[in-house]
Amino acid sequence: MVKIYLDNAASTPIDKKVAIEMAQTVKLYGNPSSYNDCGREAREYAEKARLKVARFLAAHSDEVVFTSSGTEANNLAIQGIARNLQPTPVPDPAKAGTVRGTATYNLQPKTKFHIVTTRIEHPSVLEPIRQLEREGFDVTYLSVDKAGFVNLDELKNSLRPTTILVSVMYANNEIGTIQPIAKISKVIRDFCNGLPAFHVDACQATEYLDMNINHLDVDLLTLNGSKIYGPKGVGVLYVRRGINLYPILLGGEQEAGLRAGTENLMVIGGLVVALDSIDKKEGERLSKLRDYFLEKIKILLPDVKINGPVNDRHSMSVIHGRLPNNMNISVPDLTSEVLLLELDKYGICAGSGSACTSHSVEPSHVLKAIGLGKKYLDGALRFSMGRQTTKKEIDYVLKVLPKIVEDLKRRYKK
Repeated sequence: MVKIYLDNAASTPIDKKVAIEMAQTVKLYGNPSSYNDCGREAREYAEKARLKVARFLAAHSDEVVFTSSGTEANNLAIQGIARNLQPTPVPDPAKAGTVRGTATYNLQPKTKFHIVTTRIEHPSVLEPIRQLEREGFDVTYLSVDKAGFVNLDELKNSLRPTTILVSVMYANNEIGTIQPIAKISKVIRDFCNGLPAFHVDACQATEYLDMNINHLDVDLLTLNGSKIYGPKGVGVLYVRRGINLYPILLGGEQEAGLRAGTENLMVIGGLVVALDSIDKKEGERLSKLRDYFLEKIKILLPDVKINGPVNDRHSMSVIHGRLPNNMNISVPDLTSEVLLLELDKYGICAGSGSACTSHSVEPSHVLKAIGLGKKYLDGALRFSMGRQTTKKEIDYVLKVLPKIVEDLKRRYKK
């Protein structure tokens, strides 16, 4: 049976070199924190890996923190900044009684700190920020235009003396919009050269975009292994020197005291090899396939709407500001669930949005934020290509998808 994998934004296949490296790390059974030969061998391996990640980012090795995922790295960045300035609320002695056996908490911080983010962030950014909002932090959710871009003037006007953090995604996981990170950083630096700290979720960007933190001028940056042909269960948080975080996992003193828990050398080693295997030229190949698909699909299915950045001109041959592997479209009057099931019958693996919320019945918050009408919200499809994707596979999708749409509309026609 044909099997075409176009859900690389959710997770990529593991590169063969990565798998080999992971298998070899099994012999490193010592604990990196132990003061014996096995422990020293494991510790040396972990620190060499840290140095390689630092070189990839053009950072210092002591600025690299290994985590279990991009989600954990995002949480450490966001909660770490907030908890460092405003510790986790403690029971309020002025309030008597308990709630379901738990002490009543005073959730109002002494200083009402402020956080800025966008409406189209990944749930692993939005949810910890919403939790802080419930605890009394002020939050500004920046709007975006129909292509998903942040308005720099709105960002500038949102900053306050109490703003402690700005968190903006480098490249959107659903519609592929690439934010002008360096320009956003300049707005923040012009406002104040200390706080707010600038955090960037770069999980989708790592494979294709410039990750030099000096070019981007960021304070905190997240990446993970499962989006770059590395293992699941490993992430990295870059923390610029001078940025102080409160740990969210307490216990040991691993990762400079920022992330307790014995280091997982197998996935850390796999991540390093995955970073080494990145070839930015691959983006050029995929961008041509992306533009080819988007141009053809509009001819084959004129009612389909392309979500995210596109060219205003008739030809879409040079789309800018969009991830090279991302194609997000909406089919009117049909649902994503039905479309994905039909595609799956033909061996085509696609997605509809963030894999972390794929079981939600609610329409995508990203598509809502760009102003997509109800007619198109329910029928969104995300095709995200990878190193294995060929033009032959894209042609197969272009052949199958119109047939599926035609058949479904005929089947469900009232």
